[in-house]
Amino acid sequence: MTVVRRRDDRRVGWLFLLPVIAGFQIFYAYPTVRGVWYSLTDYSLLNEPTFVGGDNYRKLIGDEQFWNALKVTGYYVVVNIVSQTLLALGLAALMHRLTRSVVLRAALLVPWLVPNVTIGLLWAWLLDPDLGFVNHLLGTTVSFNSPNWAMPLVALVNSWAYTGYTALLLYAGMLQVPQHLYESASIDGASEVRMFRSITLPLIRPILALVLVVSMIGSFQIFDTVAVVYGGKAPIPETRVIYYYIYQQAFTYFHMGYAAAVAMVLVVVLGVLTFVQLRMLRASRSDLT
Repeated sequence: MTVVRRRDDRRVGWLFLLPVIAGFQIFYAYPTVRGVWYSLTDYSLLNEPTFVGGDNYRKLIGDEQFWNALKVTGYYVVVNIVSQTLLALGLAALMHRLTRSVVLRAALLVPWLVPNVTIGLLWAWLLDPDLGFVNHLLGTTVSFNSPNWAMPLVALVNSWAYTGYTALLLYAGMLQVPQHLYESASIDGASEVRMFRSITLPLIRPILALVLVVSMIGSFQIFDTVAVVYGGKAPIPETRVIYYYIYQQAFTYFHMGYAAAVAMVLVVVLGVLTFVQLRMLRASRSDLT
């Protein structure tokens, strides 16, 4: 009797994983460990770092500019995620129930493919107080320099850029919903709104959770739009987001140790918010199974 041995592909699997593991160690793990070390020093880019323990973190607690940057970033995250998710859900539902045009899907990706620097410049020109085309159409002045309009405009500009991509992710999730569920609901007289609320939303919950988590992390990383819109000038306090504050501390004031401490606090905040979102949305379970 011949014994057939199963082929062991683990070595091949580890071989393919090696480049990814090496890249993670070099570009993520090592910088993270070094950032933790710098956060405990007075490193300023101009001298050798000296260990100061938790001084940077104690200073951070009483730093009003840090708390303002965190508040401004939180406001941006809420406006950006709410507007982006609602618009993306609407577009995905329309594509799923009305049309599955490849041309439409390609068109939705165009803003996402444009670099953020270009998007920032484009909208800075469109919303220019003197020559802006949007202000000409509205007959009023809506500007990034206005304390009341600045952050909502930054959030809506980035929502415009990423809504199409988010819609395609949600659309891909909607394609996994069995078609017979919609047919049965339609026979029972359910409206499109009722089917969306009772069938689509519950069954795409894992995809929606993924989209919300990725959008939240990406929203906290807002920097380029603010930097480009203000053309090298310091943004007004209403738009000084946490990433820009870290950049200022590190490369304008050369407080690299303090900037590293702020970055470490941001990592903890993102970790907690991600955990809470995944638990609340029950991302690991799907109603399809």
